[in-house]
Amino acid sequence: MDERFIAFEEWEAERLWDPEFVAALAAREPAYQVARLRILRGLTQKQLAELVGTGQSSIARLESGTTPPNLSFLNKVAAALGARVEVHLSPIDDAFSLRA
Repeated sequence: MDERFIAFEEWEAERLWDPEFVAALAAREPAYQVARLRILRGLTQKQLAELVGTGQSSIARLESGTTPPNLSFLNKVAAALGARVEVHLSPIDDAFSLRA
């Protein structure tokens, strides 16, 4: 293996110790998850785009986080990656909790 390249999992593990990386990751979570799954599946952006029926630039914009993910498009991408989209809503505080 070329010494200039490391496995994605190794690269990821090294960066997860960096608080700035983790914060940036959280801000772009859907984009990161799409890129991570695509790489783990051994697909290029172009190959994923072909599976989804879109252009490579649409996948690039999604992965860069420059375009907010549209739920319909995200579902198509997830299906092409053998994944599913899950949305979770969590209360910020107890101010809106229901009272019995």
